[in-house]
Amino acid sequence: MPPAANLLQNCLIGMIRFCSLIICLLLTACGSNNLLKEVKTSVYPSASGIEYYKDHYYIIGDDAKTLQVLDEKFDSIDSITLYPFTGKRIPKPQKADLEAITITADNKLLLAGSGSLAPTRNIAWLIDPVTRQKESIRLDTFYQRLLSNGIREINIEGLCAIPGAMLLTNRGNKTYPKNFLILTSPTFWKNQSHAPITLIHTGAGNDSNYFNGVSGLAYAKKSDRLVMTVSTEDTHNNQDDGAIGNSYLWLVDNISAKESWKAINPDKIINLVEVDKRFKGQKIESVCVIKETGNFLHLALVADNDDGSSTLFKLVVEKN
Repeated sequence: MPPAANLLQNCLIGMIRFCSLIICLLLTACGSNNLLKEVKTSVYPSASGIEYYKDHYYIIGDDAKTLQVLDEKFDSIDSITLYPFTGKRIPKPQKADLEAITITADNKLLLAGSGSLAPTRNIAWLIDPVTRQKESIRLDTFYQRLLSNGIREINIEGLCAIPGAMLLTNRGNKTYPKNFLILTSPTFWKNQSHAPITLIHTGAGNDSNYFNGVSGLAYAKKSDRLVMTVSTEDTHNNQDDGAIGNSYLWLVDNISAKESWKAINPDKIINLVEVDKRFKGQKIESVCVIKETGNFLHLALVADNDDGSSTLFKLVVEKN
C-alpha cells in the first residue's frame, strides 16, 4: 500500500477509536445508575449489615451466629463466630438482632444490635478484622439515654463513622413514623453516660403505601455524602416484619455541614426498582461504599427478605 494511503488508513482507524472512546464516555456519564452484580445465598441467613474494608466484605445477619467474610466476588472465604448456636438461625426471642456495622477510626469493625428488645438486643461487638480479636459490649446505658432524649421506640438499623463523629440511624414504623439520625462521639460506647447525643429527624414521603424506614448508613469521604438505604415495609412496631414494598437510596450532600440541623431530607432519591427490576421485592437492609470514581459511587448492598436467605448487590450510581 502506498505511504499516503497507509497514512490515511491509520488516521481513519485513529479517528474511529477516538470517536468510540468519546461515545463510551458519554454513555457512561449519561447512563446514570447500573446494577453490576446480584448474588443470592441461602447459606447465610438474614443479611442486615455490610461493610467493605481492604478488599473484603463483612456481612452480619440479624439472626446469624457468625460474621461472614467475603472476597471481591462475593465468595465466602471466612467467618468469625459470635454466638455458639447449633442451628442456622437464632430464634427471634434470643437473637441479638445485629443490624448495624461500620469501620471505626482505629480500623475495628463495630457491630450494633437494634435495641428493640432489651436487654437481649442491647449488644455490640468490636472486632479486629486482622487479628480476629473480639470484644462484646453492652449498650444498655446509651440506649436508655436515647429513650430519655425523645426516641420513643429504639430500633437502631445502621451506623457509620464521619469526620469527628459517629452517626446511628433509628428506624420508625407505621405506628411510630419517625426516622432519626443520632450524632454522637466516635467512641460513644466507652463513655455511654456522657457521650453527646444530637437527634436529627430524617425522612421523605416518596411512598405513601408503606412507611419509608431508614435501614442502613454509609459515608462517602471524597464527596462528603451520606448514603442511606430505605426500605418500605407494612409493619406497625419495631420488632415484627411485614409485607415488603420498594427500596430506595437517599443521598444527603455535605453531611458534615448539617450536624447541627434539626431535620434533613435527602438531596437525591433513587428508586432501586427503577434502576433494575431485580430489586423488586427486595428489602434492602444496608449499604457500604466500595469506592468513588469521578461522578460515581460504587456501592454494595444487602437484602433480607425474611425467608432465611440473603441477596447481595453491586451498584454504580451517579452522585448528582
